[in-house]
Amino acid sequence: MTAWREGKVREQVTSSDMTRATVVALVFAAGLCGSAFAQNAPTDAQPQLDTPHTDTAPDSAMPQDVPPQFLQPQEAPAQAPAVPPQRQNADDAAGAMIGTWEFSNADHDKICRLTFRGDAAAGGFKLDVDKNCPNVFPSTGTMVAWALDNYGDLRLLDASGKAVVELSEVESGMFDGFTPEEGRYILQTAAAAPMRSAADLVGDWAVSRGAGKPICTLTLANSPAGDALALKVKPGCDAAVLRVAPSAWRMDQGALVLLLGRGQTWQFEESDANTWQRVPESPDPILLQRQ
Repeated sequence: MTAWREGKVREQVTSSDMTRATVVALVFAAGLCGSAFAQNAPTDAQPQLDTPHTDTAPDSAMPQDVPPQFLQPQEAPAQAPAVPPQRQNADDAAGAMIGTWEFSNADHDKICRLTFRGDAAAGGFKLDVDKNCPNVFPSTGTMVAWALDNYGDLRLLDASGKAVVELSEVESGMFDGFTPEEGRYILQTAAAAPMRSAADLVGDWAVSRGAGKPICTLTLANSPAGDALALKVKPGCDAAVLRVAPSAWRMDQGALVLLLGRGQTWQFEESDANTWQRVPESPDPILLQRQ
């Protein structure tokens, strides 16, 4: 009887342990299921984007909010205003006039030189007129300035800015004009002007000072004299000419050159077909005039 009771007690203990173990297992399983359900359950919170892990400093070390900085637009460097093509062409045309030009009649037997400058003057730019020009062309005596109009025509001006002579360009480096008093004019660059040859100048030439009487007569020959051409001094020459001892002559790029003693030279430029003037000019100019 006692053995039977002991067996029942052991059976009840074993059954109780198994029941307790089963309950623990069920609780554990329920916890796992609840956790999984909580993870998969929908939520009202907005999903968070994964961001790379960075070490963060405490709130006290965080910098204050700084407004965003925007780059200010850089101003383009100032540029000179574009020059209109018409103005540029006018400036180029005026620049091409600077220098010495030959002013002559149509037959080219009256010649003088005009020097066009870039200095401002009344109505245009400054004009220098050779001293001999008024003797050849009286109209040049009042010319002091020059200007080009909108059509490219050249105007030679007096002190009041009034045109004395107007010329039109007929080709590059050459202008043509006319007045009833003096006829047709030709203005061309010194480089474009036809050059005299030695044959054109052979003959007798009187030497004079300014408008005075001749003080000597020279005969220019076409026969060789060393590297130049022969020259003969006629009797009755002034002592001033004899002292410089002219002995030969030659042409040099359109200029007439007298070869003197001691290796010196006198150079003359054509004023007109019959008059050549020594250069550079002097207050008392020396002229050669054909006889």
